[in-house]
Amino acid sequence: MEEKAKERLYKKPEWLKVKLPIGEEYRKVRGIVDNNKLHTICESGNCPNMGECWGAGTATFMILGNICTRSCKFCAVATGKPLAVDKTEPQRIAESVKLMKVKHCVITSVDRDDLKDGGSEIWAETIRKVREISQGTTMETLVPDFAGKWENLERVMQERPEIMSHNLETVRRLTKEVRVQAKYDRSLEALKRINSFGLRTKSGVMLGLGETREEVLETMNDLYQNGVHILTLGQYLQPTKEHLPIAEFVSPAVFKEYKQIGLEMGFKYVESGPLVRSSYHAERHLTFDV
Repeated sequence: MEEKAKERLYKKPEWLKVKLPIGEEYRKVRGIVDNNKLHTICESGNCPNMGECWGAGTATFMILGNICTRSCKFCAVATGKPLAVDKTEPQRIAESVKLMKVKHCVITSVDRDDLKDGGSEIWAETIRKVREISQGTTMETLVPDFAGKWENLERVMQERPEIMSHNLETVRRLTKEVRVQAKYDRSLEALKRINSFGLRTKSGVMLGLGETREEVLETMNDLYQNGVHILTLGQYLQPTKEHLPIAEFVSPAVFKEYKQIGLEMGFKYVESGPLVRSSYHAERHLTFDV
């Protein structure tokens, strides 16, 4: 009986089914990414919205390689010893952004705890190159916590991207199990510093890992109290059998309720739904003043 219950739990509900990526725009983006040897979190993170976003001519670029120094139990990105930093990467990213005619691009990275600067110099150079080569393109930078070395976070903040985000990912109780090397309060501190720098601040949380409603609301309040303007809530999907199992498929109705609560709490923008990921509809997150 228990095994049958598990089978029912892991069978994806209708609301989680997505279309396969097709179309001319998707093929065009696919070609640019492959030809320029770029990494995207769309692919590395097995994002369910890749077809929709690439079909619209957008992508989330992942810098500093595709091997992470951390071993988060929810993430599909490979863990291990990263390759040496590629100094040509900022130029290639910027040229690709221009070639794709991207109006708003999202940039993220693996964690590079092996580097003294945490990869922040490449981060800063990438932002500068995009502004130099693809003038008019706005940017969201989804940054790591830089292991609490705040001078590295500040190096990126000084480039003043239009949106700066860092994902809390889960509730306090589950952080050690889900994110392993990360710390709940350290992430909140990073977000607080981003807000205090006068930047549009964003964070995301996954649901379905075993958190309670009370814990979700507590987490939302923690994010709001630490200066987050934009909140994204989405369903956790298990990348492989080696990753954490799904504890629950959260219904669209519950996501809708959390969105309403978040807006009433004071967030400027809430993107909440089973298929929502951090960079989903990212261009819409520029539509308010901070």
